[in-house]
Amino acid sequence: MLSVFQDLEWRGLVYDASEGVEDHLAGGGRSFYIGFDPSARSLHVGSLLQIFNMARMQRFGHTPIVLAGGGTGLIGDPTGKAKERQLLTTEQVAENLVGIKKQLGLFLDFDSRENPARMVDNGDWLTTIPLVEFLRDIGKHFTVNYMLAKEGVQRRLEGEDGISYTEFTYLLLQSYDFLVLHDRHDCSLQMGGSDQWGNITAGAELIRRLRRKKAYALVSPLVMTSSGVKFGKTEAGAVWLDAELTSPYRFYQYWLGTDDRDVIKYLKYFTWLDRDEIGELETAHQAAPEKREAHHALARDVTERVHGPTALERAERSSRVLFGAEISDFASAEIREIFGDVPSTELAPAALDGGLQVTELMVTSGLTPSKGAAKRLIRDGGLYVNNLRVRDERAALSADDFLEGSVLVLRKGQKHYHLVTVAGESS
Repeated sequence: MLSVFQDLEWRGLVYDASEGVEDHLAGGGRSFYIGFDPSARSLHVGSLLQIFNMARMQRFGHTPIVLAGGGTGLIGDPTGKAKERQLLTTEQVAENLVGIKKQLGLFLDFDSRENPARMVDNGDWLTTIPLVEFLRDIGKHFTVNYMLAKEGVQRRLEGEDGISYTEFTYLLLQSYDFLVLHDRHDCSLQMGGSDQWGNITAGAELIRRLRRKKAYALVSPLVMTSSGVKFGKTEAGAVWLDAELTSPYRFYQYWLGTDDRDVIKYLKYFTWLDRDEIGELETAHQAAPEKREAHHALARDVTERVHGPTALERAERSSRVLFGAEISDFASAEIREIFGDVPSTELAPAALDGGLQVTELMVTSGLTPSKGAAKRLIRDGGLYVNNLRVRDERAALSADDFLEGSVLVLRKGQKHYHLVTVAGESS
């Protein structure tokens, strides 16, 4: 059986690690921590890599400490940021932490008898320690030269806006977090993304100096898609774990749309599938990539984990609509979401009075250049209304053909969709 370090290595999740960390983990259950930014009420898929890392470690008998940045969140980490972000109030941070813990509970066991996960807020100590005491006991262990050499600081110094003293101190605060967790919870390892290596090793060095103890760092690669886009980013913005911010359907579609070059890697990163199961999917993907078996396995696994089996079922059902499945039993709001990215036409309610010729609507929507072309399309069997083939060239539409009187879907051939809505109707 693989050790947790070997499992992380096989999955491609070890970008760098302190010397001796593998033996340290093999020596028994260890307490470790990962920090999460409470800048929003929900985590997004960009956080999932570290969430899965914590969950894997817990399954191997180690104790996860979720460090919610209630204190550092009031300042902000400059790492990877082009400019200083807007500071949050303590009330905003507290509200965001409630939603974040609920989401983490989908992956971590906070009630385990042996190694329960715990969530702590660094605001408990960072907002109470006196400034002079902090500078005397912590600040003196860091030279300005050392702090200036950090990549994130260098990048900001080269920018037009520079870096504020507030953000410049972030490295000291994160290092102090590691020290506090070491003292309070015997925490000996911090994990995170590769961009956090400097902050993490600074904390480990602080523990060595002040406590004469060995502490460790283990970081994973930052996830970029093969097309060069930052993982978790879309044209519509971040893909959130909160269903109110990103619907389960959109969430499912995000994973289903994974680049072929990334899908096996993501199966290793974001699912519990083992080596044999992923190997079978990789073989199937290489043999018949058009079947997208690996993509469907990825989308199903992550969506069910985050949103549950009922939401997964609805997301898969909605997804089948794009491939010609029955539409009539869907709500208009669902259809608007499914086809939210396709071209659309809005009609005045009066346009349906007395019936609207399908051929006329095809011209109005731009799917065909003329009524004659629309008739030829019908004769060839290539025109669909609400995914039902139109066979009558003289077919007319009324309000009854629109779902809930407000939405209708036209399809030309297999892939060219067009959404038709009625102005003034509820969406």
